[in-house]
Amino acid sequence: MTTTSDILVIGGGIAGISAAAELSADASVTVLETEDAIGYHSSGRSAAIFIRNYGNATLRALNALAEPVLREPEGISENSLLSPRGELMFAAEDELAALESYLEGAEGMERISPDQAVQLVPILRRDKIAAAAMERNAQDIDVDRMLQGYARLLRQRNGRIITNAPARKITFSHGKWNVETPAGNFQAPVLINAAGAWADVVADMAGVRKVGLSPMRRSAILLPSPPDHDITNWPLFVTASEQWYAKPEAGKLFVSPADEDPVEPHDAWPDDMVMAEGLDRFEKAVTIPVTRVEKSWAGLRSFVADRTPVVGFDGEADGFFWLAGQGGYGMQTAPALASLSAALCLGRSSLLPSNIISALSPKRFLQL
Repeated sequence: MTTTSDILVIGGGIAGISAAAELSADASVTVLETEDAIGYHSSGRSAAIFIRNYGNATLRALNALAEPVLREPEGISENSLLSPRGELMFAAEDELAALESYLEGAEGMERISPDQAVQLVPILRRDKIAAAAMERNAQDIDVDRMLQGYARLLRQRNGRIITNAPARKITFSHGKWNVETPAGNFQAPVLINAAGAWADVVADMAGVRKVGLSPMRRSAILLPSPPDHDITNWPLFVTASEQWYAKPEAGKLFVSPADEDPVEPHDAWPDDMVMAEGLDRFEKAVTIPVTRVEKSWAGLRSFVADRTPVVGFDGEADGFFWLAGQGGYGMQTAPALASLSAALCLGRSSLLPSNIISALSPKRFLQL
């Protein structure tokens, strides 16, 4: 038996679920998820913070569009998905150029003194800080509430989420995409490829030209809270060249080595050497030793060459829609990309300007 919808979405991470929820207001939508639960891979392993100035100019435009939805998530949650955190960026002498590059075109960033930086995060070594800046409006994102809220909205609009449904075969015939899975066969004229690190794998299976997606491992480490410090209100703190970053997390200290090691798409796990090197960089910048690691994990951030998401209809394959390459920006851009995906799939206008839509389009690769 074949289940027919207006739109099929492959991938039950935040990108696929949020886009499906937006589309389901006006179309029948089915989401196919490989795992036994949505958000299993990158979406469930996110650092979960909204930083308005994170990313290139295209991503900053997406951040600006997403922020009002995260603050007032009508239909997704009764309360804001954001809570105060702040981002402190600091630079050693050899990182000053990186800090200036980040501040160029940034909004809401305030230059502060090294002494002020240490007041905000008392474990930082003053002698390692040449300059600093603060984005006070950076916010924590309630990732689980966001993902489950979009999933609930999708189901309320009669959309379907099929788990344990990895695509085994994808074909296009008579104007419709056909996806065979262990959970059944599914068909729709529009197929949205929101498969995260596996997006190029899905494209290849469908006979569609790949976009050159590179999955990269990003590790995370949970340390005990530093003794004699109340870290509750500390901001996220990060080196200007992103050698590592850290933030409070449920009473513990979350630290990432900020690694970006190219890997094949897989259920990611941390590398001991990468963690050790990252913690060494962290220890050299702070006044406390690392005594033990309480927990560690890893996720995959997937980029194309220009590090800009790939969103829109493929330039060569009818009805094949890309929603991939979000890198480390997937959570904070999801509302904007979901809105754009719905507009493009339903033939409506978008709130994003045309130059941003073009910068996201997969058709940009045909010009290379």
